[in-house]
Amino acid sequence: MENLQDLKLRLIDEVENNKEELLDLCARLIQIPSVNPPGDTTEITELIENYLSEVNIAYEKYESADKMFNLVAKIGNGDGKELVYCGHTDVVPVGDLSKWDFDPFSGEIKDGWMLGRGASDMKTGLAGIIFAVKMLKKLNIELPGHLTLAIVPDEETGGEYGVPWLLERGLVTGDGCLIAEPSSYLNPTIGQKGSYWFELETRGEPGHGSLSPLAGKNAIVDAIRAIEEIRSLWDVNIQIPEEVQPLIDVSKKYMREVETDRLKYQEVLEKITVNIGTIEGGTKSNVIPDYCKVQVDCRLPFGITQEEVTAILTEKLDALNIDYSMKRFGFKSVANYTSAEDPVCQAIVDNISLVTGQEAYGVMQWASSDARHFRQYNIPVLQYGPAYLPSIHGYNEKVQVDAIIRCAKVYIAAAIDFLYKK
Repeated sequence: MENLQDLKLRLIDEVENNKEELLDLCARLIQIPSVNPPGDTTEITELIENYLSEVNIAYEKYESADKMFNLVAKIGNGDGKELVYCGHTDVVPVGDLSKWDFDPFSGEIKDGWMLGRGASDMKTGLAGIIFAVKMLKKLNIELPGHLTLAIVPDEETGGEYGVPWLLERGLVTGDGCLIAEPSSYLNPTIGQKGSYWFELETRGEPGHGSLSPLAGKNAIVDAIRAIEEIRSLWDVNIQIPEEVQPLIDVSKKYMREVETDRLKYQEVLEKITVNIGTIEGGTKSNVIPDYCKVQVDCRLPFGITQEEVTAILTEKLDALNIDYSMKRFGFKSVANYTSAEDPVCQAIVDNISLVTGQEAYGVMQWASSDARHFRQYNIPVLQYGPAYLPSIHGYNEKVQVDAIIRCAKVYIAAAIDFLYKK
């Protein structure tokens, strides 16, 4: 057998020579509006099934909820380690169509950019891992162990019917995992902040608006007071654990030297961020509101638990002497990471450098992702995928075609390193 370096270089050339097939797959995925909610992935899953079947890749299909489908496919001889390549098929809603400069489901290429909802998050990354697995199968590369595709729905709402559903049932296991989520060019994300979403409800007493503030009890006013206390979570002093400080430091370096427009955001790595996302309350302007609901998204750094945040919030809100309740929903996790020295991190980082000829290193992500679920099951994981970061979840989402091809080259080469190296 040829040595691993020669094999990797040959496979990288194969990706380059077949890039039109890769880009066509990207376009076809984007053209299917797999928006979540509602999260119907029927059509996009069928497309992927047909694509895998072209080279007889076996797969299992699981309907975890109505019209939400997971696909698990494997190649390799099973004698060795297992590497999981994971991606989600759902995308966020497109919003106001009048604010798009192009059809969000066009999947067209213009001036070197792939256009459409999911171009960055994350249909081109999804296409890359599927394409890499198909190429390995088509070329009859004898892989030791298993390379597994885990293609999931229900990521964009933080739902439970994708990655966690598969892991809970033992339908996906592995010694390492790569999620093809959007990332920086040279910097995969090897750690994520925690998530703490909750809904605050304040309750008041109705009355005629002309008598306020002397009559009734205004639930919206009480919610405003509560919001000020909630926002003060940013000021909580948190001691970052010594073992993760190097990851924080290298991530700050990344924000200073690579994504320089993010320099001003360095503090978020060590702070509880607070976003007051929605407010709903009252019935009419001349009626004293008897209820108000506020939904809040907090992201937690290393060094603080969800229970500690709950205790801090409860103490602050109890002191206001208001009638309130608090309910958790959506994303729930603590900050988590995979060591840069883990074989799956080294395989991806080393092959980013091989493909680009530049230094690569892992960094911290200030948001949350499906990576947390893999780490809960002791599966080392990182994220690397094509992206134009400013367009994610926004209007005019796009990604550079070169980034799509580069990432596919990294995926195919990294699989060789991870599975062949002891």
